[in-house]
Amino acid sequence: MPALVLLTTEELEKRPDLPGLEKVLEHTPSVRGARTCRAEVRPDCLSGTLVLPRKGKDGVRAAYGLLVTRNRIVLTDDSASLPPLLHRIAQEKRWTKGTVGQTLYDFFEQLIARDLHRLEELEEQAEALEDQVLADGVDSLSAAMNALRKETMALFRYYSQLDDVACELCENENGFFSETETERFRLFEGRVARLRENAQLLCEYCRQIQSAFQAQIDIRQNRVMQILTIVTTIFLPLTLLTGWYGMNFVNMPELSWKYGYLMVGVISAAVLVLGLWICKKKKFW
Repeated sequence: MPALVLLTTEELEKRPDLPGLEKVLEHTPSVRGARTCRAEVRPDCLSGTLVLPRKGKDGVRAAYGLLVTRNRIVLTDDSASLPPLLHRIAQEKRWTKGTVGQTLYDFFEQLIARDLHRLEELEEQAEALEDQVLADGVDSLSAAMNALRKETMALFRYYSQLDDVACELCENENGFFSETETERFRLFEGRVARLRENAQLLCEYCRQIQSAFQAQIDIRQNRVMQILTIVTTIFLPLTLLTGWYGMNFVNMPELSWKYGYLMVGVISAAVLVLGLWICKKKKFW
């Protein structure tokens, strides 16, 4: 492995004395406040930041600063997640020459090594949510749906930004990498592009599930409104009837008729039955 330096932001701010990096170390980006993946080509180096979508144990997204010269790599990390990753790269030793380009390719490949599996897990979660929506079990899906949608959108943005970084590496403007290494970066760019497409499809799938979820909610609301409409339609005439006779005017003959109460009851029952029959005929339920 080439000379690779791993620093924290605090160590970087102290401007350590690193032979061969005196003129370019100042271009090493700090991870504090980093929000996107980006790469910037300079005459004598390549610098950038990498902000991963997955969060660490502290709930904060891992962010790395990157500086590449012809024979050195400087990484900044405040999350303590880089040492295990670099240790895995050193153990695998896929290319024993250990040039800057090969090591950098190994590093980026390790970043996305498990991402396809994560996308498959998210797809399975989306399918499970869709099954629940289709089964009309929409009571507790809102929070899960929002969380899934946010994660897929974060992954899509991450792969889009990482694809831009990969394109900068493929261009090899500084001539740091050999033709073989440049070809490997093209392979990496292709993998990132496919991951981005998968994430985009997953985002669209989540939108479809969200639409189905909203449709189920609308159906429920329509059912409630339908019931309220039926109740109003049936009982409005009865309300009018009771209100009319509730005025108790002395010149109402029905009030003094011995069958008046029975008559009102029969009329009310007839109105109720007629209303139910009309609603049934109109297929209100």
